[in-house]
Amino acid sequence: MSYVLGIDGGGSKTVCILMDEARQIISRGQAGASNYQSIGVEAAFLSIQAAIHTAINAALQVINSVTIKAICLGLAGVSRPEDIAVVKKLVEALKNSHTLPIIWDLTSANIVICNDALIALVGGIGNAVGIVVAVGTGSIVFGCNQQGETKKVGGWGYILGDESSAYKIAVTGMQAALKAYDGRGNPTRLIEDLQQHLGLQNIEDLIEVIYRRGWGVQQIAALAPIVDLAAASGDEVANNIIDDAVKELVQATSIVMNTIFSPNSVLEVVTTGSVWRCRCNIHQRFTTEIIQQFPLVKVIFPRHEPAYGAALLAIENRININ
Repeated sequence: MSYVLGIDGGGSKTVCILMDEARQIISRGQAGASNYQSIGVEAAFLSIQAAIHTAINAALQVINSVTIKAICLGLAGVSRPEDIAVVKKLVEALKNSHTLPIIWDLTSANIVICNDALIALVGGIGNAVGIVVAVGTGSIVFGCNQQGETKKVGGWGYILGDESSAYKIAVTGMQAALKAYDGRGNPTRLIEDLQQHLGLQNIEDLIEVIYRRGWGVQQIAALAPIVDLAAASGDEVANNIIDDAVKELVQATSIVMNTIFSPNSVLEVVTTGSVWRCRCNIHQRFTTEIIQQFPLVKVIFPRHEPAYGAALLAIENRININ
């Protein structure tokens, strides 16, 4: 029996799925972040290796050996030719690793390297036709039609883009709290909520938290639920932040729809990422707006995780080659 590996590498974690060619999941492994753009190539390699190692060790509890015939790596921050070249070197390093109990039977044709948006689409819907709206720490909207044409909107990172992401919602929430404190913005419970959550004596102490402690993207993004809860409780300022996030996502999705699909297309839009689990009904707000524009679209939650989509792409690529 031969197997494939599906790798989902993001800014917070790396997931590996070992799948047989009958599309049955054998085992799963997880490790730390593997976005090499933000943590470096060596750290990304170690995370990917650790996730594979965990999955393989789990599999060896029930099977004697693992021969890998194909691999797909869907990684955050990978879209340009130079990114592909970096990941190809990572795959070669994996094949030469003495820590992985794997029999490698790979050719260059059986190695698929892509952005994590594609594997989120395939895993979420079950095939590569449709749109994925991924909104977690970062944000991106990606679509692919039946002709294989693709369109990406967003995904530019927390400085240049990532509108509607947990990071941007958190930052906007803190800015709104400080504007209200100054008297430049409308009153909001975000002042008290942030103080209580962070254990601050005064909202001015945000300076020490954000700047002096050197908080990173993940830590700041983790404050997004504060804005969510305030919005769910009826806070007008927080709800305006959420409404703005919905508008950005609807606009991005509409651009993808109008670029690669016809107006009467029947397709699914899969929504994935932590932001969709908010209590302030952001998912319902988004769904209502999209269906008003595109009545034949169905907005769904993922059927499978992105790593599953990566494994499916590895299998389909192997079948098409053979």
